[in-house]
Amino acid sequence: MTDGMMDKVKGAVDKAVGNAKEAVGDARKDDEQVAEGQAQQAHGEGQQVKGDVKDRAGQVKDALTPNR
Repeated sequence: MTDGMMDKVKGAVDKAVGNAKEAVGDARKDDEQVAEGQAQQAHGEGQQVKGDVKDRAGQVKDALTPNR
């Protein structure tokens, strides 16, 4: 598994956990937990973007590297 793919998977997990925290916070009317969940979702989104960037950088590197 590539580094980019690992970041994408970690991001997806963070987004799912954050979504669950937000839902529990909503149910409990706990604004702090809602905010934690939203922050974790944002972090997960950032990880997924980081994974995309790594994958695309690898593609550019491969395209610019001469075949031997």
